[in-house]
Amino acid sequence: MKSFLIKTHRPEGNYSKPHFFILSKGLNSGKPLDSPCPNCFICITENQADKDFMYWLCFGLWRSKSFHYYLKGSVIPFITIDDIKKLIHESETKASTNEQAFEKSIQALKLLDVNEKKLKLTLKMIDTARQAIFSEVMKDTKPK
Repeated sequence: MKSFLIKTHRPEGNYSKPHFFILSKGLNSGKPLDSPCPNCFICITENQADKDFMYWLCFGLWRSKSFHYYLKGSVIPFITIDDIKKLIHESETKASTNEQAFEKSIQALKLLDVNEKKLKLTLKMIDTARQAIFSEVMKDTKPK
């Protein structure tokens, strides 16, 4: 069992132990974040290894849309702190009992995340190239 604490993030809070943030509102509720936002919880752990474990556990739960079942609200969906604690605690227990399979899954998630970032950068560069090509063509056709 990993030692962790989940509570509502306060902007004036000062956290010395390893921690990460979890989005609490919108369709991306449950998404782990490195920096805080106005609508988030904080997960505080005892050490860096536990933080990494919990971060990637939340990332996997978020990617598999496991948090969607717990969303409430019709206009802006949100997840309650009790629901997120319950889901993360149950999932942490399952992941800890089969840690080898969990680690293998985490490595695959990390690899996919890196590849996704590379593809997004490539698409951004392609879009920039398209704009540059089109602006070059349009430069000659501008009225003087």
